[in-house]
Amino acid sequence: MNASDKRIASLLRQIATQDVVELRQEASVAKRVAAQAYVAEQYGFSYGEAWREGHNKSVLAVRLYRDPRPEARAREAAAIAAHPEAGMGGAVPGLKPGTLNPLPEAEAAVAVLKDRIGYDVMAQPTAPSQRRFAYAMIGVVALIFLVMGKWVEALAVSAVLTAFLVGAFRLSDVRRQRIADRLTSAGLTAVTDEHGRTRFLPPGQQLPGHANPFA
Repeated sequence: MNASDKRIASLLRQIATQDVVELRQEASVAKRVAAQAYVAEQYGFSYGEAWREGHNKSVLAVRLYRDPRPEARAREAAAIAAHPEAGMGGAVPGLKPGTLNPLPEAEAAVAVLKDRIGYDVMAQPTAPSQRRFAYAMIGVVALIFLVMGKWVEALAVSAVLTAFLVGAFRLSDVRRQRIADRLTSAGLTAVTDEHGRTRFLPPGQQLPGHANPFA
């Protein structure tokens, strides 16, 4: 059993015993996590949220919830019937054998999941408090140079760092908006959660509750 099969086996063990499934993998391979989330959805789960964790936020974590709706239960029954060897090295819904790469018919759905995950883990259009903190740090750096009597250096460093921050914030906003446009085109709806964050949900799904995204 290769590494991909082991990940699928671990996922299916969670699916069989838990109402909340969590996936973790290197953030650099987000598409693989999205592919696993797609498999979970074929077994009656629905994507809930995603975040980064670990050293330098290098680990991507995704949480999915068991979907109680009849259509999800029917989807699960169909997946179990069609893929009896899944998790034991056999065929898995929507994936090429022995890999975490989607089959052509699953590519669009995996791409949407990847965008939902990416939208959630990217910094929100940065909160004013975060921006103020970043600019305050520039002020601290400039003050250090001023205390040292280096007026020119203080001005130069402040200008460079400010330009860098403005560009970084703008780039993040643009990337996030592009993802939002793709999700809207895919039929998802933007909603605001209790923390003021924008989330994208497919038709019929609500924001995640403590144990159930449909509560």
